[in-house]
Amino acid sequence: MPSLDEPPTNGHSWEPASFDVEFVLKRLTLDEKISLLAGEDFWHTVPVPRLGIPSIRLSDGPNGIRGTRFFGSVPSACLPCGTAIGATFDQELARDIGHLLADEARAKGAHVVLGPTINIQRAPLGGRGFESFSEDPLLSGIIAGNYCKGLQEKGITATLKHFVCNDMEHERMAVNSIVTDRALREIYLLPFMIAIREGRPGGIMTAYNKVNDLHASEHPELLQSILREEWGWDGLVMSDWFGTYSTSEAINAGLDLEMPGPSRWRGSALTHAVTANKVPLRKLDERVRAVLKVVKTAISSGIPQNAPETLLNREQDRRLLRKAGAESIVLLKNDDSNLPFKKTSKIAVIGPNSNIATYCGGGSASLNAYEAITPLDGITAQAAGEVIWTQGIYGHQKLPLIGNKLRTQDGRTGFSLKIYNDPPASESRRLLEERHETDSMVFFLDYKHPELETIWYADAKGTFIPEESGVYDFGLCLQGTGRLYIDGQLLVSNFENQRPGPSFLGAGTMEETGSQELVAGQEYEILVQWGCAKTSKLKAPGTVDFGHGGFRVSGCKRLDLKEGIEDAVKVARDVDQVVLFAGLSGEWESEGEDRETMVLPPHTDELIARVLEANPNTVVVIQSGTPVSMPWITQAKAVLHAWYGGNETGNAIADVIFGDVNPSGKLPLTFPRRLKDNPAHLNYRSEGGRCLYGEDVYVGYRYYDEAEIEPLFPFGHGLSYTTFSISNVRLTTRSSNSEISCTVDVTNTGARGGAVALQLYISPRAKPNPTIPKRPLQELKAFNKVRDLAVGESRTVSITFNSVRDTSYWDETAGMWCSRAGEYSARVALSSRDDKAVEAVFQVSETRWWGGLAP
Repeated sequence: MPSLDEPPTNGHSWEPASFDVEFVLKRLTLDEKISLLAGEDFWHTVPVPRLGIPSIRLSDGPNGIRGTRFFGSVPSACLPCGTAIGATFDQELARDIGHLLADEARAKGAHVVLGPTINIQRAPLGGRGFESFSEDPLLSGIIAGNYCKGLQEKGITATLKHFVCNDMEHERMAVNSIVTDRALREIYLLPFMIAIREGRPGGIMTAYNKVNDLHASEHPELLQSILREEWGWDGLVMSDWFGTYSTSEAINAGLDLEMPGPSRWRGSALTHAVTANKVPLRKLDERVRAVLKVVKTAISSGIPQNAPETLLNREQDRRLLRKAGAESIVLLKNDDSNLPFKKTSKIAVIGPNSNIATYCGGGSASLNAYEAITPLDGITAQAAGEVIWTQGIYGHQKLPLIGNKLRTQDGRTGFSLKIYNDPPASESRRLLEERHETDSMVFFLDYKHPELETIWYADAKGTFIPEESGVYDFGLCLQGTGRLYIDGQLLVSNFENQRPGPSFLGAGTMEETGSQELVAGQEYEILVQWGCAKTSKLKAPGTVDFGHGGFRVSGCKRLDLKEGIEDAVKVARDVDQVVLFAGLSGEWESEGEDRETMVLPPHTDELIARVLEANPNTVVVIQSGTPVSMPWITQAKAVLHAWYGGNETGNAIADVIFGDVNPSGKLPLTFPRRLKDNPAHLNYRSEGGRCLYGEDVYVGYRYYDEAEIEPLFPFGHGLSYTTFSISNVRLTTRSSNSEISCTVDVTNTGARGGAVALQLYISPRAKPNPTIPKRPLQELKAFNKVRDLAVGESRTVSITFNSVRDTSYWDETAGMWCSRAGEYSARVALSSRDDKAVEAVFQVSETRWWGGLAP
């Protein structure tokens, strides 16, 4: 080993084999150690060039690699959202997704990926529910474990998040999640435990919230006792962005890395804490050692520090994205075999989600996709007959973005963006930078310029040429202050008396609007004058000001509601095939705010009901990341749930609509009939700074089973264009390791080839008594995706489970997992409510207590 007293000879870093963590750790000064425990900036760690320690890059996220910029980001591959991936019930596909993300991370120069998200969807309204895989901890953990395998097999560090109970957005940085030890273990920690066992991720991100009175980022029981000691995990624990709330407490509890940088809590404050013996040097070294291990992995990846960000966008990736999107789609209903459609027949495409690409949810999971295929584009590309489109109604929460409808002075699509330190009224105003942009959702979160002052301003200007005459509405939503002008006349002011809203991760305003009559073909100059976040007096409680703020410019022709619906009805009557696209979007489901209702956007249900009345053969396609209400469900013959499908959204939907792909998706969460039916209905917001997890272990289908409530669609439900039967169940025990192989014969009894996800549920047969806790009636303990089953084909399929681990509950008295002796049943089913499931009984001969990741 060469001396580390001098810089490395290559000027960047040591060769992977020569980077010895302990050797380097001993040579770090106290100041250098402390510098390593916080980010250098928003996405990078601090380098120590003297010792060959490079800066490593972290990047969002769960469904795609953004790179280092929210503002002006390099386009990326956008995967289907988390619930969509969960709906595939496909471990192999999750691993392939990890491989793709690893390649995308290399293209963006990222060593660490901030994903997957594996929080539990304990209620339908979570703003980030779309990011997570499932309401079920086993499905979440298995999918996440394979996702992590895929990333780490290609040298990229995966980061499980958010540890733990970050299951809603309301007051997310302050709320105290009050949860029993049993529910914490069986529901909320279990997906992390399984993912660690299956995938050995190198990173874990702490949650913003408190868990039983302590913030997760300074919780020694979670970070030290459970994660590191009981589970034996030795990776890097980082905070969520601005989710560090202390100096000594966080270090001593086990939080290795504060993000982002520069540090708020470490630096000189931590130096002082070490000097005062509030943080023992041993603890400090533990934190530094964890950072150095991830640095070593980053060096081994071969990705240089501060690498340029590039485009990948390979054909093989587009095929995988399309496959993932199609296989995630759930056929909820298909009476009279209304689907698939004939490509040669005339088809009407209708609805608010039809001519926009609703490809991802909002917040930190969103990104700039290489491309995004609309449902209309997907249908049109595959149809051999005539395609007729009509909007019907709008489904936006805020007015649609207008950036790509504008033109610059030299005729390019988009607008000019000019940056200044001086306000618009300043006579000495000097231009710092001029940029060309097309996205009018401008988030300056990570914007940099060497001359930028603390308070600064921006002007956005473009020409709008309306295609139709009429009244147009324009909107301005922002974090900061701003005004919108048309041809020099003030139309919208969002400056004084600002109203707090969900925009900009909860730190922005409501959208303020104005309207003006415009003439088709005439040019109109749109100008927005904006001041950074510090020019605003607005400060929403419980939120963080992410960066400099930003603005959102929107507008569209006003649509007459009655005329729009009547036009849709008329079009529907004149064709044999109608597909109506509706649902939510990244506006309705986004980081920073939970939904208030399961209801679709205003007037959507009216549109659907009227079109179904006009043409009963209409197929309804819903896009959302979490459940929505469907008051028209009895009218509809065919309903597809298409989630947020990533880059290939429109193509994937068309593949299923026309039968090129036989749907095989299964619901990874229960769809209730009413919001009031969900188990967390009375306990889903911060009340007095706390949220009681009153449903305990009865989350999702566990509750609906116990309460005997009929959901709209049960967990695990999903139809196919063919049918399947399961028979001849038998159990084979391997006594040496408690493994049981459950073998069934699955037969394609329909007229098309297809795939099916077999689900294995375990139920205790003993009745509860004063010494045995009450348990859910059934719990998912294994699943297996059976692919390419031809018409009439039977295949013998084995699903393996562990008779100790998979019969266990958390014994709060013993503080251990307990597998109680007795009889259990193993059901192999096509959903949690499958009345044709096959069942076999097995015996657990002795009661066992165990700890760690597995018995």
